[in-house]
Amino acid sequence: MQPVAELGQLRRADPSRSSRVERSLRARDGGVLDDAGFRAWLADRRRAQRQEVRRVPLAAMDRWGFAHETGNLGHVSGRFFTIEGIHVTTDSGAVREWAQPIINQPEIGILGIAVREIDGVLHCLVQAKYEPGNVNGVQLSPTVQATRSNYMRVHGGAEVPYLSLFREAEPSRVLADVLQSEQGAWFYRKRNRNMVVEVGDDVEAREDFCWLTLGQLLALLDEDDLVGMDTRTVLSCIPYGGAEAEGPTPFAEALRRSRSAEEGGLHTTTEVLSWITGMHARHELHARRIPLCTVGDWKRTDYEIAHVEGRYFKVVAVDVLANSREVSSWRQPLLEPVGTGVAALLVREFHGVLHVLVNAHVEPGYLDTVELAPTVQATPENYAHLPAEHQPRFLDLVLAPDPAKVRFDTVLSEEGGRFLHARTRYLVVEDDSVPAQAPPGFHWLTVHQLADLLQHSHYVNVQARTLFACLLAA
Repeated sequence: MQPVAELGQLRRADPSRSSRVERSLRARDGGVLDDAGFRAWLADRRRAQRQEVRRVPLAAMDRWGFAHETGNLGHVSGRFFTIEGIHVTTDSGAVREWAQPIINQPEIGILGIAVREIDGVLHCLVQAKYEPGNVNGVQLSPTVQATRSNYMRVHGGAEVPYLSLFREAEPSRVLADVLQSEQGAWFYRKRNRNMVVEVGDDVEAREDFCWLTLGQLLALLDEDDLVGMDTRTVLSCIPYGGAEAEGPTPFAEALRRSRSAEEGGLHTTTEVLSWITGMHARHELHARRIPLCTVGDWKRTDYEIAHVEGRYFKVVAVDVLANSREVSSWRQPLLEPVGTGVAALLVREFHGVLHVLVNAHVEPGYLDTVELAPTVQATPENYAHLPAEHQPRFLDLVLAPDPAKVRFDTVLSEEGGRFLHARTRYLVVEDDSVPAQAPPGFHWLTVHQLADLLQHSHYVNVQARTLFACLLAA
């Protein structure tokens, strides 16, 4: 055993980090780029990045094919991802047993944002990136957004810019590093490494990249389909700490107090963790991978794999031509949702401290059955055929909220590398009529409790992570 004297000095967390993050969060009026400069840069990147996406027959994907025995759809390299089947039984929800296609991508990708102090303020290096599934072309992506297959260059294309900043990051430069899940209804146990790494003055913005403060980035969440999903999830994992300045409105002040661990909440952190553990122990879900060709109630045509009643999603094929990616052309499958999703957080004050109502949500693709989701997470079209008692709780409240109670309301895109035109309406609604006694499966948390959970894997799902960032932007 190594003597203690040889281990070096004991180290403590940097107390200045939270104040530097807070300073960047408050810097919304400009940093390296003011708003006009950013708009000009974004317009230039959208003109420069050209991409043509067209649907093709499933059989036209030259490097993808259906396995003879299973019918699973995969790449000839055996990498990237496959479309398989899954059979699910569960003890919750209106439907307790079903089978469906699902994306199986066992690789752990890297979603990373590089941050650098410029003129005394932390800035984030973001990328203008065109994904084949984006509804509007270029959106703001993290510094690095790459699957293992991509950064190992299985596609035979160019290297991923800035990748070494994250793969070779010194631990002392890491602000956040946590494995987080993605959509549990569409992915089977998919996880990505969400990272924020502080870099030196030698790291400059390349042509498709720019430096923005945290405040600027969060303010841009208010615009439809601009800040991409992968950027939002990484932003949510940053340890923000407590806000320093008093809020300019009653809502902002309640939010400020909610970010502080000193203010307390309806439940202690130990009670919250006990409740989450109880949800894991209480719910049962068995998800078994099955051959895609054995999935019932789904049909395969020349152009798609779709549910017989037209609900949920489709699997389609696209041909892509691009002038700004690691490879210039390719064909691939994408999952195309049916309808626009709704993800809403109901919030209210208790004793002057804002609380958010989260839902212990069960999805077949989660690694551990349950993750904390927004109060409402649903695609209304998928429930239209069900009776009122099987509609998601609070759905009617968030579909037609009192405009005076809406604190955030924007339609944002989900990840465009796997999903085609997948969009979700994200809302934060403050409503004192929501009961203080949370219904079964729901729980009131303060913002700082939610932030603490975000420092750990598999507690908070991807939709709730987006809404955490939106809440800070509200």
